[in-house]
Amino acid sequence: MFFKNVFFNKSILTFLILLLILIPFFLQTAQSSGILEQILKTLGIGAIVDRFADPINDFINTLTLNRGVEVKQQTKVVPIITVGSGTYVGAVQVAGPEDAVNKVKAVAQIEGDFRSGDFRIRALVPVNTKNPGDLKNIKRVEEVGVTALIDINI
Repeated sequence: MFFKNVFFNKSILTFLILLLILIPFFLQTAQSSGILEQILKTLGIGAIVDRFADPINDFINTLTLNRGVEVKQQTKVVPIITVGSGTYVGAVQVAGPEDAVNKVKAVAQIEGDFRSGDFRIRALVPVNTKNPGDLKNIKRVEEVGVTALIDINI
């Protein structure tokens, strides 16, 4: 039993030493190409939306109520995810019947140019997944619309 623990402890120690040696190299390479920054922004936005969705939703509902334009259906804050890259780019409030709103996991942003780039179009589609990397696998959630756009300063 003693030998197994010593071997196990040496294995962990070896792994940690290798990790400490390799992480600075990886971080330097990732930072120089901007990959790390993009990953941190994507994960950061996703984490912020997950953590603050309810208070943001309450704030939006109070804001619109105080201006006399409250939403009278169920509301919820979800991330906006760019289709294809899966990158979190912000958040929105969606509204609709409660059962439909509960199905919404994110809003897929689909971009395109119209008239040779004279118009930039961003379609915002409530969907049933947080992973809309492939258009074939996402399903639009009917009866739900976007009622507020949330910009996140990072």
